[in-house]
Amino acid sequence: MKKSTGIIIGVICVIIVLAIVVITNYNSILSMSEEVDGKFANVDTMLQRRADLIPNLVNTVKGYTTQEQEVINSVTEARSKLAGANTIEEKAEVNQEISSTLSRLLVVVENYPDLKSSQNFIQLSDELAGTENRIAVARNDYNNAVKAYNLKIKKFPNNIIAGIFNFEEKTYFEADVESTEVPNVTFE
Repeated sequence: MKKSTGIIIGVICVIIVLAIVVITNYNSILSMSEEVDGKFANVDTMLQRRADLIPNLVNTVKGYTTQEQEVINSVTEARSKLAGANTIEEKAEVNQEISSTLSRLLVVVENYPDLKSSQNFIQLSDELAGTENRIAVARNDYNNAVKAYNLKIKKFPNNIIAGIFNFEEKTYFEADVESTEVPNVTFE
């Protein structure tokens, strides 16, 4: 009788310890998942901030230029794509397109000294540069959170818990290979 009571108590203790391990690891994984989502929201906010600056920048450039409509249109078109981007991959792709078209626009600006010295343009350029830095920091923070989360769900015993509760790997916010190449801009 005492032996069976000891076994029952032992089994109950093992069950309690396992429950504590599962609950603790589940909560940890859930917290990290929420951290990743919060970091992505920061990236998204910075992308939207940049998108909100673009119309003012484009209008300022339009006021000084008349023959650069193709570049202006490409910036405007790239900005409008951000609204339709839903996944991290789509947003990363649109981010690269916006960066590329803004680079082309800034090359065009070099041909207009009056525009470059315009107080409005200088202010918008400074805000845009600051936003680009914020995007880079937010993207880095997001990718670090993704790395920590992905490692957490791959390690034992968390991989079992992650599998049971359908925690899946998160996607990094990565730059396209083409984004490392300088755009080739020619004027005819």
